Amino acid sequence: MLDVFAPIAAAADLAIPEAHRLPIAVVGAGAIVDVAHLPAYRKAGLEIAGIFDLNAERAREVAGRHGVPRVYGSLEELLADERVAVVDIAVAPNAQPGIARASLEAGKHLLCQKPFAPDLATGREIVALAADRGLKVAVNQQLRFDEGIAAARAMVREGWIGEPTAMTFTVNIFTDWSAWDWLVSTDRLEIVYHSIHYLDAIRSILGDPEKVFCTGSRTAGQAAKGETRTMSVLVYPGDVRALVHAHHENRTGDYEAAFRIDGTEGAIRGTLGLLYDYPHGRPDTLEVSSRVLPTDGWLPYPVTTRWLPDAVAGPMGSLLAAIADGGEPETAAADNLGTLRLMEALYQSMETGESRRPGAL
Repeated sequence: MLDVFAPIAAAADLAIPEAHRLPIAVVGAGAIVDVAHLPAYRKAGLEIAGIFDLNAERAREVAGRHGVPRVYGSLEELLADERVAVVDIAVAPNAQPGIARASLEAGKHLLCQKPFAPDLATGREIVALAADRGLKVAVNQQLRFDEGIAAARAMVREGWIGEPTAMTFTVNIFTDWSAWDWLVSTDRLEIVYHSIHYLDAIRSILGDPEKVFCTGSRTAGQAAKGETRTMSVLVYPGDVRALVHAHHENRTGDYEAAFRIDGTEGAIRGTLGLLYDYPHGRPDTLEVSSRVLPTDGWLPYPVTTRWLPDAVAGPMGSLLAAIADGGEPETAAADNLGTLRLMEALYQSMETGESRRPGAL
C-alpha cells in the first residue's frame, strides 16, 4: 500500500482489540444474522454466547452452522444469562423497542438495527432509559464502516479535497422486497429501510442539514406497497448540498451504485459493490483526485473488505470500545436520533411537497 494511504487504512480498520471483547447474545436468527452478523463477529474474534429466535428450529440451524454454543428457549432466559454483556437485536422493527427496553432493564448494552425506533418519541425514550441505567446503545448503521465510505470520510477529515461542497449517492438497482415479506406491505419503504444508510453516511461526513426536500413514488407493476423511487436533497449552510437518488425497479440490469464527494481542492468517488450482485456483491471501488496531495489525476485506493459481512463488525466494535473507555459509540443511539429526524423530515416533505427542517422535529 502506498504510504500516503496508511492513515486512511488505519481509520477504516475493523479490528477489535482483545481487551474490548465481551460475550454477546443475539436476538433473531434471520438471513442478516446468518450471512452478516455471525460471520463478521467470528472474523473479528468475538464470542457469541448464544442466540434466541421465536422460531426455535431456525435458531438451532443457524447456531449449528456458526458454532454458537447455546440456543435460548426464551428472551427471558437470554437476559438472565449473567455472562452476556451485550445484546445484538436483529428482528423486525416493530418488535425491537420492547426487546430493547427489556434488555436495558436487565442491564445489557445494546446494538439495535436501523431504524432503532419507529418514531422519535420512542427513540428518545430508549436513549433516556439507557442513560438512566448507565448503559450504551449503538445502532447498526454499518455503512459508516464500509471500507469505501470509511476511507472517504478519513480523506475528507485529512483535508485531501479541501472543504466539502457536495455529496451524492446514486443507486439504480432492482430490489426483491419479497425476501422480507413484512416489507412488501409497509406504507413507508425506501427511505426508512434503504436510503437510511446513505443519509446516515452523509451525516457522518457533512453533519446535519438545515432543511430537506424529498419526492418519492412507486413504479407500475411493482410488488411493494411503499415508495421504491426517491430523490432527497439535503441543504447545508452556504453552498453545501447533498443528494440521494435511489431507484429499486431497474428492470434492464444496468445497475449503478455510486457515491461522490466534491470539495474545493478535489473529489472522491466510489462504488458500493454489494448492490451490484446482492447479497454476494463485489469489492467496492474508491478513487481520489486531490490538489492537496497532489494526485496527478485519479488515484485508486485499494479496498480490501466488503459492506457485508465485514462492515457489520464496525458498529459492534465501536460499541465495545465505548463500553471499555466510557466514551460513545460512533453510531450511538443518541446521535442516531439525528438520522431519525432527517428521515422523518424527508417523509413529511414527500407528503406535503414542501421543504422541512429536521432540527425542528
